Amino acid sequence: MKIVVIGGTGLIGSKVVRLLSERGDEVIAASPKSGVNTMTGEGLDAALLGAEVVLDLANSPSFEDKAVLDFFVTAGTNLLAAEARAGVRHHVALSVVGTKDLQESGYFRGKRAQERLIKASPTPYTIVHATQFLEFLGSIANSVGADAAIPLSTALIQPIASDDVAAFVAEAALAQPINGTVEIAGPEKFRLADLVARYLGDIEDSRKVQPDPEAKYFGARLDEASLLPRGAARLGTVTYADWLKTSRPNR
Repeated sequence: MKIVVIGGTGLIGSKVVRLLSERGDEVIAASPKSGVNTMTGEGLDAALLGAEVVLDLANSPSFEDKAVLDFFVTAGTNLLAAEARAGVRHHVALSVVGTKDLQESGYFRGKRAQERLIKASPTPYTIVHATQFLEFLGSIANSVGADAAIPLSTALIQPIASDDVAAFVAEAALAQPINGTVEIAGPEKFRLADLVARYLGDIEDSRKVQPDPEAKYFGARLDEASLLPRGAARLGTVTYADWLKTSRPNR
């Protein structure tokens, strides 16, 4: 089976490519560096020729509101049109738990626009909604600023390791399309502020977290469960402690 992984050199994409390649499938790691550009359409038709499954794991290079929306709409439109021309049988996309409810954030507005395009496309699909990655705890802290005190929400979070995300995405690629959404999450729940404070301490970062129920998350207000799965999620197995043993801090 030929599987094309858009964003195949990224954090999740590279792991998915390895997992699927180990099965013996023909896996194409597509990215602008390999001559496949979803923003311009360059190389898409050639890459998708004969493909049965396409995984869209690419992310916007910018989190600025307009740039994010432009990326997901333009890249999604080009990719889905190329899939229809190639007769692709299954489109798998990685998205985020809570996307529909966090529309104050430009990033989540972009993800919702992407999901709407997928659902309107003739290509059968599976959308994988993941909770926040453990690998991005440093980025969450940095998103607030580099000051000594970091205000963060006290909402609950159920973060997942990238290894678990990759395993679930690879599984979805090999299954039949569900024309719907599956949710995945990590095995543990934390308060966002508490977890980031613990992480900063573990990597010996001197910044301190200020728990603040009103603090926004990438521009969006949170309630207690905004970052948690909405239904019966598939749970990964990698705990925070296990992940920290092998991770490289993203500071």
